[in-house]
Amino acid sequence: MRYAYPCQITRHGRNEFVVSFLDAVGALTGSSDRDEALELAGDALAGALAGYVERRAAIPVPSPVLDGQEVVAVDPVTAAKLELYSAMRDQGITKRALAQRLGLSDTTVGRLTDPDRRSRIDHVARALRAVGRGLVIEGRTSPGLGTLARRGRSPSRDAWTVKQAS
Repeated sequence: MRYAYPCQITRHGRNEFVVSFLDAVGALTGSSDRDEALELAGDALAGALAGYVERRAAIPVPSPVLDGQEVVAVDPVTAAKLELYSAMRDQGITKRALAQRLGLSDTTVGRLTDPDRRSRIDHVARALRAVGRGLVIEGRTSPGLGTLARRGRSPSRDAWTVKQAS
């Protein structure tokens, strides 16, 4: 699955832009600058999707993009972790069972499935292969990235999409 979700940017007053996601409950952010609001949206989306993992709920499938919406993706490592969590949930694989497959401790596998913990993408990719999944990472041009770069700020996380390999 692609972990890229459509969002709505709403202007409130003269100087506030609010970004919300219909598909990800709790993903809400804003700023006085539209580009900055979009940049913050990646973190808000990642945090909201991590909440689904904490609650052991299914990760929502992104809706089709409608006119006037932007698309924001989580960073590649978070996307890989969400895919690993989803595969384990769908297949009924416990952290302990995955740890045994990989020859790792339960604690280490817990880190690999926790979007709030740092992990190397190659470690998450190895765990994905153990559950029959793979990754494809694609770069793409995203509206607003050039504006951020010209202002001397780093591009947001929405420059990447990670999807399941078929």
